[in-house]
Amino acid sequence: MRTTLLACLLLGFLNVAAAEVSVRDDEGRRVRLAQPAQRIVTLAPHLVETLYAAGAGEQLVGTVEFSDFPLAAKKKARVGGYSQLDLEAIVALKPDLIIAWASGNAPAIVERLRELGLTVYVSQPNRIDDIAAEIERFAVLAGTSAVGKPAAASFRSRLAALHKRYSARPPVRTFYQIWKQPLMTVGGKQIISNVVRLCGGDNVFGTLDALAPTVTVEAVIAANPEAIIASGMGESRPEWLDDWRRWTSLTAVARDNLFFVPPDLIQRHTPRLLDGAERLCQHLETARSRRPR
Repeated sequence: MRTTLLACLLLGFLNVAAAEVSVRDDEGRRVRLAQPAQRIVTLAPHLVETLYAAGAGEQLVGTVEFSDFPLAAKKKARVGGYSQLDLEAIVALKPDLIIAWASGNAPAIVERLRELGLTVYVSQPNRIDDIAAEIERFAVLAGTSAVGKPAAASFRSRLAALHKRYSARPPVRTFYQIWKQPLMTVGGKQIISNVVRLCGGDNVFGTLDALAPTVTVEAVIAANPEAIIASGMGESRPEWLDDWRRWTSLTAVARDNLFFVPPDLIQRHTPRLLDGAERLCQHLETARSRRPR
C-alpha cells in the first residue's frame, strides 16, 4: 500500500509539472503559468493575429480596438485602445494571461496590471524572424504547440525563400514614409527597416535609433532616395505620396518610384508581414528595372 501511495503521489506531481508552462518574454522576464492559459487578453491588434496563428484564438477573451484580423477577432470583447486601456474591463474578464506591447502600451499600465496579480507577457519583436519565435512562445503559453510549431516553421521557410531571392540584389536607397504630418519614417531598429534590408534595400534613415523618428523634407531631399514607399492608414494609396512629385530632383520622383504597401501588411508585427515584404521586394525590383542602362 505504501508503494502504491508513493506512486500515486509521484504521478500527481508529474501531472502538475507537465501542466506548468514557462517562457521568457521580449523583456527577458520569465512568464510562468500553472497550466496553459484559457483566458487571454491582448493589448494591441497585431498580438491578436499572432495569437490566432499560434492556434490560440479560442482562448482569446478580450482585446483592443482595431483588432480586425482574422474576422473572428472582431467578436471579442474590447478593453479600450492600446494607448488608452480600460483596467476595470481587463480585470473583469478574469484573464489568466495578458499579452502587452512594449512600445505601444504605457509601462505604468503594464506594471499596474502586475500589481493586481495578473500575469503579463510583454512583446516587442524588432526583427522579422522574431515573429516565428513569438508564435512558438504564444503556443507554449496557450498549450497549442501542435498548431504553433508548424506555423512558425512555415513562416521561417517562407522568410528564407525571400532572403535567398532578394537579399543579395543590388541595393536600393529607400525612404519609408509612415505619415505626412508630421513626416515620419522608420529607424534602423524598427522591424520595417529589417524588411527593407531583406529586400536588398538601404533605409536612408537606418542610422537613427528611434523606432519612428520625425524627419524633415529637406533631410529626405538630401538623402535622395531611389524609391519612396508609403503606407498611410487604410487600404488605399495615400494622396500625399504624390506630393513628392514637386521635388523633381529626387531620383525616386524622376524614375516614378513612388510605391504603396497597405499598412496592415507592413506595420503590424504579425505573420502577414511577409505579405507586405513580398510587395516591398517587388517594388524595389521595379526600381532596379528603371535604372538607366
